[in-house]
Amino acid sequence: MGVTIQPPENVYRKPYEFVSGGAYLGGALSLVFLPLPSLMAYVGIPLLTALAGYRCKQGLRIRRYRRNLRRLSFYALTPPQIPVSDKALFLGRGFKWTQTHTQRLLMARLPENESLREPGRLYRWAREQEIRTAGQSVLTRLTSKHAWWNPVAPLPPVGGAPELHGVEPDERDIYSALSERVGHTIVLGTTRVGKTRLAEILINQDIARGDTVITFDPKGDAELMLTHYLAAKKAGRPFYMFHLGFPDLSCRYNPVGDFTRITEVATRIANQLPDEGQSAAFRDFVWRFVNVLGKMMEALSIKPSYLLIYRCAVNVDDLAAQYFASILNRECPGWQKDFDDFDLSDAEKKQVSKTGRSIDAVRLSAFLKQKNLNDAVSDAVTGILGNERSYFEKLVSSLYPLLEKLTSGRVAELISPNFKDLADTRPIMDWRKVMEQNAVVYVGLDALTDAEVAAAVGNAMFADLTSLAGQIYKHGHGYGQSGPTKKRMVAIHADEFNELIGNEFIPMLNKAGGAGYQVTAYTQTWSDVEAKIGSKAKAEQMGGNFNTMIMLRVKLESTAKMLTSQLPDVRVVTGTLVSGAGDVAFPEGYEDFTSHNEDRLSSETVPMLMPSDLTNLPKGQAFALLEGGNLYKLRLPLPLPDPDADIPQSLTDMAERMRETVRLSRHSEEEEAVFTEGRSYG
Repeated sequence: MGVTIQPPENVYRKPYEFVSGGAYLGGALSLVFLPLPSLMAYVGIPLLTALAGYRCKQGLRIRRYRRNLRRLSFYALTPPQIPVSDKALFLGRGFKWTQTHTQRLLMARLPENESLREPGRLYRWAREQEIRTAGQSVLTRLTSKHAWWNPVAPLPPVGGAPELHGVEPDERDIYSALSERVGHTIVLGTTRVGKTRLAEILINQDIARGDTVITFDPKGDAELMLTHYLAAKKAGRPFYMFHLGFPDLSCRYNPVGDFTRITEVATRIANQLPDEGQSAAFRDFVWRFVNVLGKMMEALSIKPSYLLIYRCAVNVDDLAAQYFASILNRECPGWQKDFDDFDLSDAEKKQVSKTGRSIDAVRLSAFLKQKNLNDAVSDAVTGILGNERSYFEKLVSSLYPLLEKLTSGRVAELISPNFKDLADTRPIMDWRKVMEQNAVVYVGLDALTDAEVAAAVGNAMFADLTSLAGQIYKHGHGYGQSGPTKKRMVAIHADEFNELIGNEFIPMLNKAGGAGYQVTAYTQTWSDVEAKIGSKAKAEQMGGNFNTMIMLRVKLESTAKMLTSQLPDVRVVTGTLVSGAGDVAFPEGYEDFTSHNEDRLSSETVPMLMPSDLTNLPKGQAFALLEGGNLYKLRLPLPLPDPDADIPQSLTDMAERMRETVRLSRHSEEEEAVFTEGRSYG
């Protein structure tokens, strides 16, 4: 028994309903003037008018589908207009993508519907005239106007295939359940397609909802920074701005000053060094060396910082002498008298002279050993002092360039703050204080100036946050703070996170969700992540921790397949027109030939979405995989300025300098048109 295939509704055909609607309306008008019985007129006129209205309504529906392929309604929101809910996260306007939309997309791309997708001859002529006359003639000034009366108004320069969103004219606001946020979100999209705009939408909601918000911005986007300030000010929340490129306006932060175990200090520094091939052995040696320095600092109640570690690494002898003296002060009061009578042998002095070490440090080490007061740390320090200085510096040579970069210029003021300098009024930030105050933090890492310093500081911050998440797991949210606090949801937004990715990021994704951390990562391609990590397996491990995926336009098919490979196949119906003619079987009959025409319907299984659909998305549009695999088509609202915005002059000047420094953050005149006069699918 065969299966009956129902033909799909062709919503892109010509609206023939207007013809029958006109006929019904004409019939109703004729009843007014024809000499017919009154009863027939009273019944016929309303009936025919109703039929005319019904058919015209059907025709308008078809016309709406046809027009929607090229133009969409204008959609823009000011920051106060962005919906905020304690149950769901607003993403934009759109619809749930189903088999029906795959079918419509197939039909919209048929050759006979090309005129619906592409601008007509009159539109192309108007654009050619604007180019030819440079927009200076009276006619071209009229044709370039965005007005309802202009049939050839320019479409916004958003590119892509407009039919991807035009297949569904009935849009609604799309939300994602807040319970999905702790499963983390990945946003993929090439440059200038709307990632920052999506980040602004999500960040505004997180701040207004009351979450602690921490945003990492490697390149330094002026609009994103101002978004944080305005949203925090409106919500009455403390605002911290850390920016490596603007030390005068930035707060200060010590990436290695807060830890649970002293070993974390060595890990945060050593993780910035290469770990491939022979470099792994040198990296392990650096870790041990820095760990010894950290243990001595902890014993001496010295708060570690990049600057102090660098100074101690260059001249470990002074720190070692202080450490040895602290042990003797604690265990052997009055030791100085015995030490004055203690001296090294001639052979030992000769060896010290050969190694280039401090004689006082070596004497203290030997005196400590004589008193049988040495411990594991002192033994490790003694081993370091026993090596020739030049030889030892070769072993830790990879450490010095990194610390040199982190402690050069005014960067050292920001990441190695002097707590004793009371004249410096710039606030010192730490993550415990941020969560206690429920603050908003913008971190500008200035990666375009120095990517290595940006990555080192960003990774250290991630490691610090991960360590804090472990403490929250064990002790609750009030641990280490001035008093008990309620559980905070911490929204972490990492723009261009492939620039910051490291070994610290993976445990944050794996384990920090239970501590209230909800990470939203933004990047251009997944290949950037794989290249940065250097391992496809680690990249796949990381990708598996993102439960929500939002994909704007991407350029690589491999990136697009990250979404399309998770979608099911659907069945679509295709039609084939078959016609033919042939000779008759009996020439002596009245028929000269036979002909036939028929439409054959067949169904086939196709992917719900092709990778090429994601590479052809217009700017400001995205596909979102939400709630365990449900596919939604989105378009983002265009930004409108907040009429009540009040920005300090210092931040205004800073934003202008950021726009000048990062040309990508400045809109061209063409791009600006999308944001100011967009009237279509952008």
